[in-house]
Amino acid sequence: MKILANGKIKRLFLCVASADIGFVAIVLLCMNLQVENALVYVMIAAICMMAAVFVFLYLYFREQNKIMEDAISRIRDYISGDRDVRLECNEEGELYRLFHEINSLASILNAHGENEERAKKFMKDTISDISHQLKTPLAALNIYNGLMQQEAEDVSEIKEFTALSEKELDRIENLVQNLLKITKLDSGTIIFEKKMENISEMMDYIERHFACQAQQEGKKLSFSGDEKVMFFCDQNWMTEAISNLMKNALDHTEEGDSIQVEWRESASILQILIRDNGRGIHPEDMPHIFKRFYRSRFSKDKQGVGLGLPLAKAIIEAHSGTIEVDSQLGRGTVFTVNFLIPTKL
Repeated sequence: MKILANGKIKRLFLCVASADIGFVAIVLLCMNLQVENALVYVMIAAICMMAAVFVFLYLYFREQNKIMEDAISRIRDYISGDRDVRLECNEEGELYRLFHEINSLASILNAHGENEERAKKFMKDTISDISHQLKTPLAALNIYNGLMQQEAEDVSEIKEFTALSEKELDRIENLVQNLLKITKLDSGTIIFEKKMENISEMMDYIERHFACQAQQEGKKLSFSGDEKVMFFCDQNWMTEAISNLMKNALDHTEEGDSIQVEWRESASILQILIRDNGRGIHPEDMPHIFKRFYRSRFSKDKQGVGLGLPLAKAIIEAHSGTIEVDSQLGRGTVFTVNFLIPTKL
């Protein structure tokens, strides 16, 4: 019986049983020995047995009450803010199983509380980072506009300043858009509209999107892969992820460098590789490249805000994929995106 798993209840039953057995023994003894005034002795034995049972019950319930009062006091301490309080549950029995479940509930609540605190800290840090990132382009815009307001005589200067202003405005817009996208991914409010998509068609769109920039910067683009490969994904978001990896490659290559994009499918995996022969990533930066707003002290890129790679990683992982990076200084970088293909049984 589960009720007897509690040692204290078991002792209570044993004590009551012992009192009953003692009473029965006295009754039998009096009957067998035909003791004079046996009825008196039996009555005295009955009274003693009842008294013993009451004492056993009183001591048991007094101890149980003490345990419950201690548990209530600890629960009140927890409600008051002491998150380290736990109920003693070192013994067996249903009551201690209840205490164990209460402790588990407290641990879960603590974990949720810690997650909330981390979320608040992340939001605070994010807002701080956003403010910091927006200061630079806004300060530049103020300077450019101030110079234009001075009615510079040289029209070419005005054109140059307006072009720089437009570039900074684009930078702000890109920052805000990426922040909105990451926030939506974090909050889980995005519903991916997945369907079977042709990878070749997606890559063709990305190639056309970056072709003009690559030509202006004197860089070579190369796309290759099986035109029949299909993938179950949200086309818009997957295009966003690969585009961010492409932009990262363009930002970290020089004139004359090349960027190669390759996709291939095996029996169980789809791989997309973005390879360049640019500057490479410094070993010190490798553990941090997917952190938001991370800026390398070795990077020559002064315009990036550190959101492209984290956004790409978030999108890929939302599609149950993984992203790996391999890089050597002065020789280039390879980003490998992997998606497992469910086996059809």
